[in-house]
Amino acid sequence: MTLQWTAVAFFLYAEIAVNLILCIPFISARRWRSVFGWRLWNWLSPYWNKCFFTMIMVLVVLFLDASREVQKYSGPEPMHDAKINPNLYDNVHMKLFRAQRNLYISGFSLFLWLIMRRIVTLLNQVAVTMEDSAGLQTQMDNAVKAAKQHQEDNLMLKRALLDEEKAMSAKNQQLKLEAEKLTNQVKAAEEAVRKSSAEVEAMRRQAKGLAQEYDRLLREHHQLQNLQSPADKKDQ
Repeated sequence: MTLQWTAVAFFLYAEIAVNLILCIPFISARRWRSVFGWRLWNWLSPYWNKCFFTMIMVLVVLFLDASREVQKYSGPEPMHDAKINPNLYDNVHMKLFRAQRNLYISGFSLFLWLIMRRIVTLLNQVAVTMEDSAGLQTQMDNAVKAAKQHQEDNLMLKRALLDEEKAMSAKNQQLKLEAEKLTNQVKAAEEAVRKSSAEVEAMRRQAKGLAQEYDRLLREHHQLQNLQSPADKKDQ
């Protein structure tokens, strides 16, 4: 195996190991997001896209080269020559096997390289989604707590209003009773005033009658005095 295909094989083994590590179930997406947030990855992030597309181009070139080698050694001419010469037959099959091996190595390397990029992207998206869902869950819990608090406040307010209505009803009933009592007192006072007015009117009439009787008696007294005055004069 040449140096370049040895490097591609080691790269394939590394991709398999990394993809298996990324697919470990007990490592959460949040943990991977925290790992991806290390300062090293932040320092390598400006070169990541260039490295990614460069590796794709290299692997595509190697894949096309391996495909060309497979077509070359699986064609009719090499097989025809190999049938004529047995030693050449083994050599052609060995080269065809190597070409197919290189084709599989480069193809799987390219495939796993794309898969690894996709897995990393999905892990970041899942972590962001989990963080957003956690934030939304927190907001929903806060909203539920606020709704419960508002409900409790509304119940307390309703109870306070009911108590206040009961107190107002009792107070209104008391005021109504006091108003009825005052009304009765006013009626009694009016009746007393009416009786007093009647008594005053009777006393006024009686006083008027007494005044008239007094005037009559006074006139009679004057008349008697007038009658007695000439008799006294004659006796003298």
